[in-house]
Amino acid sequence: MSLDTSTIDSVAELMVRKRPTVALTGAGVSVESGIPDFRSVGGLWDRFDPAEYATISAFVSSPKKVWSMLHELGGTLDAARPNAGHEALAELERAGVVAGVITQNIDNLHQAAGSEAVVEFHGNGRWLICLDCGLRVDHATANENLDDDRIPRCSACSSILKPDVVLFGEQIPERALTSSYELASMCKVMLVAGTSATVMPAAAMPLLARRQGATLVEVNIERTELTPQVDFTLRGRWAEVLPALAEAVLSKLDRP
Repeated sequence: MSLDTSTIDSVAELMVRKRPTVALTGAGVSVESGIPDFRSVGGLWDRFDPAEYATISAFVSSPKKVWSMLHELGGTLDAARPNAGHEALAELERAGVVAGVITQNIDNLHQAAGSEAVVEFHGNGRWLICLDCGLRVDHATANENLDDDRIPRCSACSSILKPDVVLFGEQIPERALTSSYELASMCKVMLVAGTSATVMPAAAMPLLARRQGATLVEVNIERTELTPQVDFTLRGRWAEVLPALAEAVLSKLDRP
C-alpha cells in the first residue's frame, strides 16, 4: 500500500500550525513489534477464553491456570521492541508537537521508544502488584521468586502477584481516566492509531476532542467504525505512516 503523501503533508501542516497533538493508540501499533492483536486469529483470545483466563474473578479463584496464560503473554512482551512508529511519535513529543499519548496497550513500547507523557488505560504488563500489601515490582525481578506452581510471590508478604494490568471486571484507574480526559480536552489534533476506538472509555476520547474543536486523524490499515467521523485518514502500516508524518512535521518546523 503506497502512502498518501499529499494527505500526510496536509496533516503535518496542521500539526505544526495547530498544537498540541495527542495520540490515542491501540493494539495495531504494536503488531509490527511482534505483539499480535489479542482478538485476531491466532491471538491470545483466540486460544484462551478471556472469560476463563482474563477476569479478576478467574485470577483470584484459579491463579495457576491464569498464570499459565500470563507467562506466555510475558514472553511475548519481553521479546517485543519499539518499532519505527513508536520512535517517530516519541520524536514528535521531543519536538514539542505531541503533548501526550493515551494508550490501550500494556506493552510499555511507547516508553521504551522515548515517549514520556504516556497515559496507560489498561496498566503495564512489565510490572506486577501484590493483591494484599500493594508492593509493585518489575516482572523480571518477580520471576525470580516463583512457587512450585510457577506463580510469582510477593517478597514482602508471600501473597500472589498479579500483573499490574486491568483485567475484565476491574475498573480503569481513576488517574488514567482523569489524565486522558485532560489531554483529549486540550488537544488541537488527535491521532487515533491502530484502534477502532469502539470500546469505552477509549471510544469517548476522540469524540471529546472533537467537541472541543480538535481535528481527528485516523492512522489505520483498514476502515473502522470511527472512519466516517474523522477529518483525515492515513491508510497504511503504523511503522511506515508515522515516520513519514514525523519527517514532514519536522521539515516544516525547520523552515525559516
